[in-house]
Amino acid sequence: MSEGPDRREARRFNMTLPLRVLPHDTHGSVFTAQTRDVSYRGLYFLTENNFEIGSEIEFVITLPQQVTQSSDVNIRCLGHIVRVEPTGNGRTGIAAKIERYEFMPAATAA
Repeated sequence: MSEGPDRREARRFNMTLPLRVLPHDTHGSVFTAQTRDVSYRGLYFLTENNFEIGSEIEFVITLPQQVTQSSDVNIRCLGHIVRVEPTGNGRTGIAAKIERYEFMPAATAA
């Protein structure tokens, strides 16, 4: 049963895609995760890392060959966290809105 109207701005697709979250400061480090669902406006992923609602996030999503029908495609995104929710397995669910994105040249994707 629904608990209210769906606030999503775009249709989400259940897709497990590789995700690299980039640090926002010199002391941070890159970490990897996997998406649970994605749309052109946002994504949801699970992590052991801490985030705060409203904070900026920069990440790279990799669309694999199976999706693109050619080679892997890396998309660098900038957005902000819109929801943080604990899960029962010690991880945190993160919903982020994508504000900007760019396709990365293959040479700089690594």
